[in-house]
Amino acid sequence: MADGVGEVSEVDGDARVGEFWRRLGLPGLVDVHTHFMPERVMAKVWAYFDAAGPLLGRAWPIAYRYEEDQRLAVLRGFGVRAFTSMIYPHKPGMARWLNGWAAEFAARTPDCLRTATFFPEDGVADYVGGELAGGVRVFKAHVQVGGYDPADEALDAVWGALAEAGTPVVIHCGSGPAPGKHTGPDPIARVLARHPRLRLIIAHLGMPEYTEFLDLAERYRGVHLDTTMAFTDFAERSAPFPRAERARLRDLGDRVLFGSDFPNIPYGYLHALEVLERLELGDDWLRRVCYGNGARLFGL
Repeated sequence: MADGVGEVSEVDGDARVGEFWRRLGLPGLVDVHTHFMPERVMAKVWAYFDAAGPLLGRAWPIAYRYEEDQRLAVLRGFGVRAFTSMIYPHKPGMARWLNGWAAEFAARTPDCLRTATFFPEDGVADYVGGELAGGVRVFKAHVQVGGYDPADEALDAVWGALAEAGTPVVIHCGSGPAPGKHTGPDPIARVLARHPRLRLIIAHLGMPEYTEFLDLAERYRGVHLDTTMAFTDFAERSAPFPRAERARLRDLGDRVLFGSDFPNIPYGYLHALEVLERLELGDDWLRRVCYGNGARLFGL
């Protein structure tokens, strides 16, 4: 793969991505799970992936290792009409700085949904409130990397404000690719019991606890699921989606959203779309997942 300079490789410019959404009669794609971060943070994330860190548990080559402008060009070339800048802190004092960067990035990148994050720390309710007042469109929470309990009392006011505002939160809370101290469905179930109106987007379909997170989606109307990495050959080797649950996934088709994890994926972008088609849940389901649900949720 390229080293961040030079021409985009053939896999990145694959015209079949456009063919996919045009065949469905869509104006493009909405990708709710893409990562744009400060360059030095992204470099550290890539170094962690390169080293197959303990939260990964396996080799993980980065397919789209390019400079920011080139990554944006690739994503737009795929026909992605709206995307996110999924940022996440792993220690106190980091979220405010990341949020400042993300606000500036969204201001110069109009097709990016302004993204923010938070951490259980002093002042968290204040800065989350400021982000909500400032026009943030989506939050990112990463229970695995952050190593915190989402049901921590320090976040109770935050969840309450987010539920009141109706602002979606993409949350990595499943135990894949490696379990954390507070991953899994139980901590999120405790949060939802206190704040049932929350709009949570469960990243990776809750991998590998697919069934339990489908249960939560059926119980709470605000719970959505994103398809990030699910069903791909890479993920199926270690966390296969139960075939018996496909009918439930079809029935929840108005709350499933396409996500890719771009650029931090070990395969081509097209593969993440083709595996959805491979589920044989129908073109209407694909249209909702790949564009319609995201467009409705974010008012596009």
